Amino acid sequence: MSSSAPDPIDIPNWLRIDDLLTTSGQPGEEQLAALRAIGVKRVINLGLHTHERALQDEAASVAALGMDYVHIPVPFDAPGDDDFARFRAAMAAARGEAVHVHCIVNARVSAFVYRYRRDVLGVDEAKAREAMEKIWRPDGVWAAFIGDDAAAALPHGPARTAT
Repeated sequence: MSSSAPDPIDIPNWLRIDDLLTTSGQPGEEQLAALRAIGVKRVINLGLHTHERALQDEAASVAALGMDYVHIPVPFDAPGDDDFARFRAAMAAARGEAVHVHCIVNARVSAFVYRYRRDVLGVDEAKAREAMEKIWRPDGVWAAFIGDDAAAALPHGPARTAT
């Protein structure tokens, strides 16, 4: 992202992965403009539009700012490989442009980005996990989604914030 604008760290659970990839919880309207100001070209939303914290018409808001918008609604209790395939395709379509990925709290996203970096980009597992665990440590269905068999045996529940 080539910009002198500061990162919009006021977005909930903001995390910069690298120069071209940032993640967060749900941004507001003004924060979408701040994403554009730092050079984001594509916004990928893994949250559900029906969530109480979702923007009323995020697709229109993002388009009005001149960014691409991709919505991949991932039910929190049922992430799947088909969702991950759609995510991989959305990331590939960005072709080296700056991307911001968000959901409601950055839990879904941290798991998707971890798996993407590890499995698609070949990032070292420990390095990819370190970024994910700045947001949370998945258990239950989310641990199964990322291939963490030991944590998958834990009961599914709300996101456990990393300590």
